[in-house]
This record gives sequence, C-alpha cells and structure tokens, in this order.
Amino acid sequence: MGGARTGRFRAGLVARLLARCAVVAAIGAAVVLLLAVGGGGLFVALAALTGLVLFAAGLWWFVARRGVVRLLGALVAVAAPVGFLVFITRSGLWLVALISAVCWAVAGFTGREALRKARPHRPQRPTRARRPGRPVLIMNPKSGGGKVGRFDLVKRAEDLGARVILLDPSHPADVTKLAEQAVAKGADLLGVAGGDGTQALVAAVAAEHHVPFLVISAGTRNHFAMDLGLDRADPARCLDALTDGEEVRVDLGDVSGRPFVNTVSFGVYADIVQSPEYRDNKTGTALNLMPDLLAREGVRRLDANVDGNRLAEQQALLISNNPYVSPDELSGGGRRPRLDTGELGVIGIRVENAAQAAELAVRGPQAPGLTVTTAHRVEVTGGEQQIPVAVDGEALWLRTPVTCSVRPGALRVLLPRDRPGVPAPAPPVDWRKLLDLAFGPAERRTPPERTASPEHTAPGEKRA
Repeated sequence: MGGARTGRFRAGLVARLLARCAVVAAIGAAVVLLLAVGGGGLFVALAALTGLVLFAAGLWWFVARRGVVRLLGALVAVAAPVGFLVFITRSGLWLVALISAVCWAVAGFTGREALRKARPHRPQRPTRARRPGRPVLIMNPKSGGGKVGRFDLVKRAEDLGARVILLDPSHPADVTKLAEQAVAKGADLLGVAGGDGTQALVAAVAAEHHVPFLVISAGTRNHFAMDLGLDRADPARCLDALTDGEEVRVDLGDVSGRPFVNTVSFGVYADIVQSPEYRDNKTGTALNLMPDLLAREGVRRLDANVDGNRLAEQQALLISNNPYVSPDELSGGGRRPRLDTGELGVIGIRVENAAQAAELAVRGPQAPGLTVTTAHRVEVTGGEQQIPVAVDGEALWLRTPVTCSVRPGALRVLLPRDRPGVPAPAPPVDWRKLLDLAFGPAERRTPPERTASPEHTAPGEKRA
C-alpha cells in the first residue's frame, strides 16, 4: 500500500514538472516570435496562420468542388505551405521559425505526458478463464487478404481442440444463424476470424447466450482487436487464448437492433460506401461523390437527439462503441483506451464552406463546426424514411429514427495472456488543466479519474 502511494506521489511530482516544462516551452515559443529582430517574429506567426488558413480553404475547394475550382483548390493547398517555407527562407527568418516550432513541439509533448501521468491509464483488469471444452470458430478465408490460409489458422485451431466453420465466399452464409446453431449444439465459446462486421454479428449471439467470445485478428483493419490489445500482425497468437486465456467484459453497441463493436457512420461517409465502385476505387469514388454530398443545395442533412439534446443539420455523424480520446484519433491508428465505460462516443461535423473549413483548421475541437461529446442514447433522423448507414464499415439502409445505444458489459471476451496490450492514451493538450497542474494547489494537481460511467457532456460542449 505504501509503495503504491509512493508511486502515485512520484508520478504527481513528475506530472507537475512536465506541466511546468510545457508552460515554459510555450512561453518560450511566444517570446522568440515577439523578440525577433525588427518584429520579424510577428511576420512568421502571421505567415504561418495565413498559410494554415489558405491550406484549409484550398483543401475544401478540392474536395467540395469540381473542374477549374477543384484544380485551383489543389494549387492553393500545395502553394500555401510552400509559400510559407519560401517566405521564411528568403526573409532570413527561418531560424526564428525553427526555434519557435521546436518550442511548440516540446510544449505539446511535455504537456501530453504531464496529463498522461496526472491521470494514469488503468487498463481493465481481466479475470482468470477456464479452458473451453467445445469452442467453435467461424473463419472467413477471404478476410484480410487471405490471412486465414496464410497463417494456417484452421489447422492450428483444430489442433487446439476447436471446431472450425469455414465460410464459402461464393455462397454467403448467415453467420448469426451459424453461431446460433453452434450454441444449440453445445458450444461453450464462439470465435471469429474475419472483419469487424462479422465479429459484431457473432459477438451478439455470444452475449445473448452468455458464452465467451474469441476475437481472431484476421480482418483488414481489426479495430476491435486493436482496442482489445491483440496482435494484429500475427492472428495465430489470438488462438493461445484457447489454452492460456483470461477474460474481460466489454460493451456492445446496438444500432436499431443490429450489433456493432466499433463505429456507426451517418452522412457523407455512409453515402460514399453505398456506391458499388467504392470497394474497387475508394479515393476516386470519394472525390467524385463529395462535391454533391458537401456543397450541393438540398443535400441531406442529419439531425440527432443526443441524450435529449438536439444536434442539428450535421453533414456527418460518427457514433462509436466507447469514445476515442479525441477526433484526431479517428485518423490512422486511433484507439479507444477503454471498451467498458458504458458510453457512446459522438462526433458531429458541419462544414459548409471554405471559411468554416479554415476556422476548423485554426481552432480545432473548439470550432463550432465540430461537436465532440458522449452519450448513452442517440437518435438520428435525415428527413427520409430510410437513410444510408455504415455499421462497422458495412453499407446498410436503416429506417428512421435510427437509434444507437450501448449494452454495458454485455460481452465476455476471451484474450490470450501474452498479448501486446493497449498503450496508455495521449490526451489532447488542455492549457487550463496544465496551468492548474503546474501551479495550482496540491489537491487540484491530479484530475479526477474517469469512472466507468462518467457524467456525459451535452452536444456542443467540447470534451477534454
């Protein structure tokens, strides 16, 4: 007990020191610009801001327009950063810009580390799991470009005592029915080697019958597996759970009666994935459709009721089974640090012109065009009886209102003991919290730990 208290005390001291470093580095960046010879630092700041605004506006014209305007937007988006670099080089202010940029980078890094240590990430504690006696695994040989065959998953699973149901890509099967039949025949574990959409369907059957669920990371993106801390590079390691496993309980999302493990998308992305050409040419299809979806008069806009609060006229909505750390986490390898908070993450976007795109680029999550919040229930309407929806990447049409909710702790997930795990999340920089952490009273230095069911924010309120 004393050791734990000492560890927390030391972590608090380190967090306080890092917070002060972040504040000093930010002040240093500003001082460098203010004290640059001849006021040149102010020109650097103004040029950087102008370049950012032009880049965002050019990018908007590129994705939301066609023809000459699209070409002009591409030129502006490319010319803006190039022009900034040419300006600071030819004006002799490159050293000022470099020192200021380094200071801001140090401020950002130390600020995130300070907030990370002040609110340490506590991963969910697993419990010991007994070895399943009659495990049944459903495998899609096409998923992930053929990972099932490449990693010899069928033989490895059968060698460990599992019964494998291998799907036939030429004859699509009802995986929900297959899972139900497996449970009826005595299966005491269900597992899937496939994409997140297939994972969700079988997970719902496992949750309904209170049997453990095994995720095998043989899909293309494997977001659910990644957020469970599994090895996405070697799906065969997931099979170790059959002989040396431990169990956690996680939440399961529900969208109008259909389960989801990751995200439900409405609006622009959901419209794009409906196109038959999307799977073969994602970038080209998106660029062809986005002008009509973003800027055309009369295009569908979304309204949402978020725990009783109205979110109006959105171009895109993303509902996630548990929230991401920040909107930035949605790009690339974004993660959800917990899958057991009992909440939905909600992100709404409304950007209708180049000026609003520039404001979003400058202000980030504080821009009025971006809403980040959490909720327990979301109802989405779009002025039509049915609207397109992308559920874990699968294109569907659902009747309005489309209702999203979460079933806390509904799913028992069996995990291998030896797995990469989920790294501690890097929280976004919040300067008010950093100042409080650096110079506030001792009892206020450590932000309260997030509980399993924290009070959610209202739409429009920016979550830290």
